[in-house]
Amino acid sequence: MMKKYLPSFLLLYSISFLAAPESYAQGCSDAGFCTMGAMKPSQIYTKKINFKLRSVEFSYGRAQTTLTPTITAATVDLAFGITEKMSFQLKLPYYWVDGNLGQTNGLSDISYSITRNMYSSEKFHINATLGGKIPTNNSDLDSDVNSQYLTDGREASGLSTDLPMYYQTSLGSVDIVAGASFISKKWMFATGIQIALTENENDFRWGQWGNYPDINYLQDNDLANNLKRGTDIMFRVERAFHFSKWDIRVGALPIFRITQDEVLDVVPGSETQGQRIKVENTTGLALTAIGNVAYHFNTNNSVALLYGIQITDRKNNPDGLTRDIVLSLSYVLRF
Repeated sequence: MMKKYLPSFLLLYSISFLAAPESYAQGCSDAGFCTMGAMKPSQIYTKKINFKLRSVEFSYGRAQTTLTPTITAATVDLAFGITEKMSFQLKLPYYWVDGNLGQTNGLSDISYSITRNMYSSEKFHINATLGGKIPTNNSDLDSDVNSQYLTDGREASGLSTDLPMYYQTSLGSVDIVAGASFISKKWMFATGIQIALTENENDFRWGQWGNYPDINYLQDNDLANNLKRGTDIMFRVERAFHFSKWDIRVGALPIFRITQDEVLDVVPGSETQGQRIKVENTTGLALTAIGNVAYHFNTNNSVALLYGIQITDRKNNPDGLTRDIVLSLSYVLRF
């Protein structure tokens, strides 16, 4: 049966890479919680909700960050029903990053959440989610560094040669996430909060890359030494249009960082060198406009293409999460 659907899947796959060859299969310029549980986009409304259904979603894509690193990502998103009103979600992303300063790859942060239906009627559902993220490394990857750019004597100084956060496959922190959503046939409204509980161990320093020919580009990579990200609050609004087997949605995703990022100041000669400081211009709004087109072959199989374009962003982003364009191609199997 799947042979009948394969041409359509391959066609959507090809369109995605022709439309945006440097786009990314997961992420929304946030730390991951906008695709968790109740906050996940393009949720299908049914009059009788049943979380005992299970699903597995495969996503794949590429992205160009605001600097040179290109990211390729593959993600497996698993959902398991616990009861008729409760489900468990697990997300496993794998990243490959390649840029001017080096290359990295590895399993990215693992997301987990439990979602429960809090209220249902014949017109809408209200769901709530509680979960978190587990780091898969300390944001201190330095593999395959282009050593010709590194300053001589760095090993004698006892300093590491960590790559900037744009190259890291993990944010390096333990996070807690909570959120809720309102879902009807035509509309979805969601909100959530993500709090970083720990710091990372990144130790990228501009001085270690003294042989790099473009100092301005080098310093565009914000320092994130022992970074503790600020708290994020997200809102999602989404309008659905249904056409037989097609499902089309448009929406907006504003994310507010309400507290400043904190780092260890390692800039030589700074008055606060060696102290933890709050980073200016790390609070505020990051706004993304989103469109999604899904085709349902039947109740068990579907493909979806999600496109997001960034409208506004915070001025400083030590976490390296900024993406100009997001494009996600996914296949979902329900069973």
